[in-house]
Amino acid sequence: MSPVIATVILVAVAITVAVSVAFWMGGITGQYTRFEKLQVQDPLTTHEANGNWTLIFIVKNVGSTDATVDSVFINGKTPSQWPSSSIVANITSSGVTISSGNQAAIKVSIDDDNSGLSSGTAIEVKFRTASGYEYPKMVTLP
Repeated sequence: MSPVIATVILVAVAITVAVSVAFWMGGITGQYTRFEKLQVQDPLTTHEANGNWTLIFIVKNVGSTDATVDSVFINGKTPSQWPSSSIVANITSSGVTISSGNQAAIKVSIDDDNSGLSSGTAIEVKFRTASGYEYPKMVTLP
């Protein structure tokens, strides 16, 4: 085989390997650069006739991967840590999964008799995702 043909074959193999490595690295980079980011809008808050508060949060996923909200905290405590079901959230045991670019409504109900909270009180509502990120929102009860 002549040196020219050998050089052409060697260059073709090198280019093929370089293109393959570039595609492989692009796939790895795309896999590791996905991120989770939620935007929690100010809630629609109502003070019901029975004295309870209802807070409806619109949570939008502006990240590049799906996010699952698996718990909510009111002033640093989960609903089960409050007295006798005074706080209830519509988050199931498997969480609320929000696809990238979509939004979900999360409802939090607060019983004013058992919670010890009152109108005009500022509370911190924090949403935690399955990956451990937390998204707080300050709310003043009406």
